[in-house]
Amino acid sequence: MKILLTGGTGFIGSHTAVALLERGFEVILLDNFSNSSPDAADRVREITGRDLLCIKTDLLDADGVGLAFSQNPGIDAVMHFAGFKAVGESVSEPLAYYHNNIAGTLNLIEIMNKNGVKKLIFSSSATVYRADNPVPYFEDYPLGATNPYGWSKVMIEQILRDVCAANPEWSMALLRYFNPIGAHESGMIGEAPNGIPNNLMPYITKVAAGELPVIHIFGDDYDTPDGTGVRDYIHVMDLAEGHILAMNYIRERKGAWSFNLGTGKGYSVKELIAAFEKVCGKELPKQTDARRAGDLPAAYANTALAKKELGFAARYGIEKMCEDSWRWQITGACRK
Repeated sequence: MKILLTGGTGFIGSHTAVALLERGFEVILLDNFSNSSPDAADRVREITGRDLLCIKTDLLDADGVGLAFSQNPGIDAVMHFAGFKAVGESVSEPLAYYHNNIAGTLNLIEIMNKNGVKKLIFSSSATVYRADNPVPYFEDYPLGATNPYGWSKVMIEQILRDVCAANPEWSMALLRYFNPIGAHESGMIGEAPNGIPNNLMPYITKVAAGELPVIHIFGDDYDTPDGTGVRDYIHVMDLAEGHILAMNYIRERKGAWSFNLGTGKGYSVKELIAAFEKVCGKELPKQTDARRAGDLPAAYANTALAKKELGFAARYGIEKMCEDSWRWQITGACRK
């Protein structure tokens, strides 16, 4: 099978590319490199010993995306990772998030349709769940986000369900990620955002490496065991495995299917920092700041449906996630 990955040189895309290549799939990466580097494609090649095609284009450029499909006939499915993803930034720049994430997806679906490619794995998010839903989150809970990033995912999910309802030839898996961290165990690929990281783990690793001065803890007065936000952290290679299982699932089915991908266990910000301190062997400087707009006290998954339908179960715990993140940082590979 030939699989195209939008946002393919990003954090999740590059790790999924490794998993696909190791299973014998043909892989095409499509990325605009706005928050990643083409070097990731070279590292994927080195890890797997296999070649892949990497195309620079933007999903907002319909002509460029159309050319990627027309010049590479025989694409069987698309894994759609591309999109803006910083919750805080989405609150301050909502129009940019709605335009980029939704318009880019509309272009992609229209071009897929024209080319007869009707299998899609969509990179959704746990932020699609309403703030008043109790934890753990089940897939049939009411949707309704607390920030524009989450709303863009809610809207795209609805668009995709409508496409499947209108045309029974489509098959889609809407994968609601929780918090991907970790890195490939080789230390050759990992999370490497441009500029100051928005996500907690790359921020922690940069503080541990002396590249940033202090870890900012946004709020310690939540109704949680230690007052800090609780999240379900999942190893990125477990997440990659979930995509392969989801792709195999929709190959035999039609329609749109939603699945949580997490571990089913929540860790607080302080617990994650403590686990990382144990791995790196030193205490890290920390500073408590005001709560961040759009954040929830706790968010973690019920994973029973993914286990039942996909056969998915996370393999790695928080220690492994921290070990691989730290290895990625200290190898120097994450420095551009």
